[in-house]
This record gives sequence, structure tokens and C-alpha cells, in this order.
Amino acid sequence: MLCPVQARSSILERSRALNTNRAEAFSDGVFAIAATLLVLELKVPHVEPGGLADALLQRWPSYATYVVSFLTIGIIWVNHHAVMDRINYVNRPLLFLNLVFLMAVAAIPFPTALLADYLQAGHDERLASAVYGVTMSLMGIAFGLIWAYAVLSDDLLHDKIDPDRARRSLLIFTVGSPLYVLAIGVSLLSAELALVIYALLAFFYLFDVLPPLEVREGKHG
Repeated sequence: MLCPVQARSSILERSRALNTNRAEAFSDGVFAIAATLLVLELKVPHVEPGGLADALLQRWPSYATYVVSFLTIGIIWVNHHAVMDRINYVNRPLLFLNLVFLMAVAAIPFPTALLADYLQAGHDERLASAVYGVTMSLMGIAFGLIWAYAVLSDDLLHDKIDPDRARRSLLIFTVGSPLYVLAIGVSLLSAELALVIYALLAFFYLFDVLPPLEVREGKHG
């Protein structure tokens, strides 16, 4: 039976260490809303008879930015679940890092619409592309900080994660952020080329670079 001091300590410990389920559920909601908002920018063109094909072609920036942003959100959602699977519990600092990350995710529909509109307008598209890149960079940095905090905290990781492999994964896991910065520089030269780079970066995140869940040596009796 626990003494009062031990009981209070246990309660405090539980308040500091929270299950990842609620964090994942809230995050899933933000991902779903952000992905859904993207489609609202796909407007139905109203044209004279025979002009629909040209109108649809003129709106290619809306379709291209929608595809890139939706794939990015979807792939990052998959990776977010992969990260949470490897975290045993969350604490307050990790929750706040996750909130900053979700704030960037929730903002993605704005630069997506901005880039689509100004690519179609034919002016200021380079600045719009840079704004898009900054948003993606912030999202990538915040996501990297979540994993880095979990890895460097030691006790947050699942006990089936090899800590050495987790630390080695940090460099590869965060390499996307500098590439987004590179894309921002490219956007100052060509917004279309930058959009291609943003699309390639989405596919870069398809690869799982996280250490696998495995039983570490020395855990068996």
C-alpha cells in the first residue's frame, strides 16, 4: 500500500506523463481540417459554352498546389503517427511543441491559396512561393523538434527503441527543413520550379527514417 507521500508523488507523475492517445486524436483533427480546407480553393469556373476546357487549363495552379499540399499534409500525418508510436508518453513541453507544429499545419491552406492565386495572376508569384516555403519550413522545423526532444529526453521514447539508432536518425529526419529553405531561394527565381521542389520534398518524406520498434539487447532475463 502506498504511503501518502508516495501516493502524491504517483499522482504528480501521472499528471506530468500523459498518454499519447489524446495528443494523436487532437492532431488527427487538425490534419483532417487542414486537408479539407484545401479543396475549398478549387472553384467551379462559370464560362460561356465551349470555354470550359480553357478555363480549367487556366486554373492549373489551383490543382497543382492542391495536390502538393494535400500530399504533404497526408504524408506528414503518416509520419506523425510513426513518431507517436515510438513515444511512450508525452509531457507538457512535448505537447506545446506539438501545438506549434499543428499551428504550421493548420496554416498550410493559406499559402496554398496564395500561391495558386498569384501563379494564375502572373505577378508576385515569387513572393507567394516564398511564403509557401516559409510555412513548410516552419512545419518541418517544428516536426523535427518534436522528434529531437523525444530522443534527447531519453525517458520519453518507447523501451523498444534503440537510443543510439534514434540519435542517428535525427540528422536524416531533419534534412527536409534546409531543403525547404533552398526551395525558398529558388522561388525568388522561379515560382514554378520551386513548386516542383516542394512536390519532390513531399515524396522525400515518404521514406521512414525512424528507428524500428524492437526489443533492445539486455532486456531479456
